Amino acid sequence: MNSIYEVRILIVDNNKDLLRLLCEQLSGAGYRHIQTAANCAAAKKLFAAEIPELMILDINLPDGDGFSLFRALHAKADVPALFLSARDADADRLFGLGLGADDYLTKPFLMQELLLRVQHILLRTYRAELARTKSKDLKLADRSVDLNDALVTLSNGDTIPLTATELALLRKLADNRGHIVTYDSLCSAVWDADYYGYENSLGVHIRHLRQKLEQDPNQPRCLLTVRGIGYKLAKEELL
Repeated sequence: MNSIYEVRILIVDNNKDLLRLLCEQLSGAGYRHIQTAANCAAAKKLFAAEIPELMILDINLPDGDGFSLFRALHAKADVPALFLSARDADADRLFGLGLGADDYLTKPFLMQELLLRVQHILLRTYRAELARTKSKDLKLADRSVDLNDALVTLSNGDTIPLTATELALLRKLADNRGHIVTYDSLCSAVWDADYYGYENSLGVHIRHLRQKLEQDPNQPRCLLTVRGIGYKLAKEELL
């Protein structure tokens, strides 16, 4: 595993609208391996076919409850879990955490909070594995970028987090450092083959990325524009 965005996520909830929204938000954040189930039986079948690396479980399910489902699945593999529930009683929260779940989020919730909690669970759980496959930090003038933890470190030690989209763009540019990467290639790297309509937003993400990478974003030295073609990351010795 080179990044938390490579993990397999299983979401179990009988609310189809919420399932769709969770998939959209997690996919938009950069997670690409997401499976969903609307009940315990379907969840167990998916789990048996391929063990996920994170479970997001609703408590109230049509053929059981999330607590019992967690017990059954957790007995087969020690997979981190986040409970979702409309029940905010302290007893339920403590019971879920007492079973061994990693977090408990009460509905309704902010999607950004869910994304942050998912990120924290994954970083905490898989930090050792990520460290084993950790790539060399990317050096860009007076700052460096950890492509595993998606953090830019400034010369004074301060850090700035990258979004999943910014990270995907920077990985593609870093893999081709010193060479032009076309607009199409960048869009495909971030949004796969179905990137129609995202071309205009590419420039916005590049601008945000420059604000984190460059000393002077208006006069970039690291992330260069090749007009009419694409972008390229300057070689280290030229910075």
